[in-house]
Amino acid sequence: SGLTEEEHRELAAWPGGPDFFEHLRDLPDAVRFSDGPSYLASLGLSSDVIPAGNFRGGFLGTPLRHRGHHLGNFYLLREEGSGDFTSGDEELLVLFAAQAATAIANARTYRAEQRARADLEALIETSPVGVVVLDARTGDLISANREAERIAEGLGTPAEPFEALHRVMTVRRSDGRPVPLAKLPLAGELKNARTLRAEEIVLSVPDGRSVATLVNVTPIRSEDGSVESVVVTMQDLAPLEELERLRTEFLGMVGHELRTPIASIKGSAATLLEASPPLDPAETREFHRIILAQADQMRGLVSDLLDAGRIDTGTLSVAPEPSDVAALVDRARTTFLSGGSGHPILIDLPTELPRVMADRRRIVQVLNNLFSNAARHAQESSPIRVAAVRDGVHLRISVSDEGRGVAPERLPHLFRKYSGVVAGGREAGAAGSGLGLSISKGLVEAHGGRIWAESPGVGRGTSVRFTIPVAEAQTEGAGPAARTGPGSRGGAPAHATRVLVVDDDPQMLRYVRGALARSGYGAVVTGDPGELPAIIRTERPDLVLLDLLLPGTDGIELMERVPELADLPVIFISAYERDETIARAFDAGAADYIVKPFSATELVARVRAALRKHADPEIFAVGELAIDYGRRRATLGGAKVKLTATEYELLRVLSLDAGRVSTYDTLMRRVWGRRKNPNPKLVRAFVKRLRQRLGDDASSPTYIFNERGVGYRMAAPGGE
Repeated sequence: SGLTEEEHRELAAWPGGPDFFEHLRDLPDAVRFSDGPSYLASLGLSSDVIPAGNFRGGFLGTPLRHRGHHLGNFYLLREEGSGDFTSGDEELLVLFAAQAATAIANARTYRAEQRARADLEALIETSPVGVVVLDARTGDLISANREAERIAEGLGTPAEPFEALHRVMTVRRSDGRPVPLAKLPLAGELKNARTLRAEEIVLSVPDGRSVATLVNVTPIRSEDGSVESVVVTMQDLAPLEELERLRTEFLGMVGHELRTPIASIKGSAATLLEASPPLDPAETREFHRIILAQADQMRGLVSDLLDAGRIDTGTLSVAPEPSDVAALVDRARTTFLSGGSGHPILIDLPTELPRVMADRRRIVQVLNNLFSNAARHAQESSPIRVAAVRDGVHLRISVSDEGRGVAPERLPHLFRKYSGVVAGGREAGAAGSGLGLSISKGLVEAHGGRIWAESPGVGRGTSVRFTIPVAEAQTEGAGPAARTGPGSRGGAPAHATRVLVVDDDPQMLRYVRGALARSGYGAVVTGDPGELPAIIRTERPDLVLLDLLLPGTDGIELMERVPELADLPVIFISAYERDETIARAFDAGAADYIVKPFSATELVARVRAALRKHADPEIFAVGELAIDYGRRRATLGGAKVKLTATEYELLRVLSLDAGRVSTYDTLMRRVWGRRKNPNPKLVRAFVKRLRQRLGDDASSPTYIFNERGVGYRMAAPGGE
């Protein structure tokens, strides 16, 4: 049983105790002595330090070892005057210690085996794949996990429980051949079992009930090669078949939606070409209008399909900026009513509503989808109501109709792509692709909000509500600072800080985009590294999150090959945490390195820190020249210098690299956004004009110095 914790503490408190017991532990054989103080003295230990009174009687000890492993020590003590231990005692103790060591080792092995067995059983029991183990000798069921019982529960009856199903079950293989298990010597078949991989098997019982499964069979053999048991794993194919059915119906629905406008376009075009006698101008315009309207409907359907695909792959991006909700609702209403709808839109918005962080085009798209959905399920001319209210750091917008309403059990499924197909919600002749609510959900979640539906019941109308972050929440210290740059004045947020995410894993793109959106950043995502230069030039991100491993290349190679990355803080995201890999990333110019998996909190914190580190300084000053980056203003001796937008941007880029040479390529890329065919003459012309504005003499410059054939260098504060 060993020592108690209190006894351990007492032994450790002896000044010489640890040394003494360490000596005993390392002895190769048993030790026996009768004079404790003398033995302690022979070890160089004082009898004053260790309570030698405990060792004035006989002492006998031996290590406990099993197959070379030290398991502990066994000690016997005799009271003083009770006699010494004998060699027979020592021989008996050594024999006992050997037996005890074996027992302890076996107990530990058994405990480890039991723990591993329990872990394995828990893993198998909770596995999403059915697992069945059969005895090869008798054909009896040894074990089955929860999923296997669930798959077969539809085949069993009180008379034929799960354990006895093999007596009545028929197995039909992928080629259609039935195998009635009841007519086979199952034990004999199992003894000759062979490995089977991913074969479709249909299990059925006489009353016609059946279940389709994907089966793997693995025989477990003994040392002599005979089969002891057979492990069968099976996966229920019903969910996959249902998904395939839904996809087929969805494609059929899309085909129907496309076929209708194509037929109208073809009929109108044929009439225009083949009409005899020729049509009058009014009829011609009407056929042209039909062609245009049907083409617009097809374009809308294709756009919906593309958006649905981007949402599924996590590549849908939004660019939020401070926006007025009333303007967005009014714009959506105008677009909706221009389509000829007979439903009035009644808007009830408080005047004190805050601005929201929204991608204006996308939120108008959400509102239009909700208007169209409400119109499809409400009587003609019944009103559609729009309301909004602040909800903490979000604004909650609702679109309500007086239509058929929704049964409570259907509410959670409304925003699924196939919900209309599953619930039979699509009506003959109903307009729209049925993707509107699914796309609206993806767009709202990309903004960091959520969307849901409420209905008092069938026949009592429906309200769809969604939230968008309030812009004030991003400017009061809770979120990232808005980007200031060209187009912003006085440091006012022109738009949300943009982060470009480059990763070929759609799930990772979706996760990172959601984390950034919830913190107020505008995420631009791509899985194609070849798009990097074009995206940086057009989207002008403030920071790049770059996956280390990408198709056909890696992030470190991109840092060396894509010069646009050199102008931005780059954070690597990678599953590799070797020191050599991280060092290479930092040597390539990375601002930070995050190892997967990471939390959204860590990601946002590292992004915020990198942006702070690489943010423009508030004021740049050298000589009499001062640049206020926040106000986009340059002064010379306190007087404002009049600069064009391009001249100011050139001055800003040169000042940010003050003391270092900015090449013609760099200036063309950062000021004019051109990557190929740099034009040194254009740079020289603008530098000449900038020098004139600053009163700088090219022959003896104070601020901007020429590096012949390379570029220009601006004087650094405190030196040339």
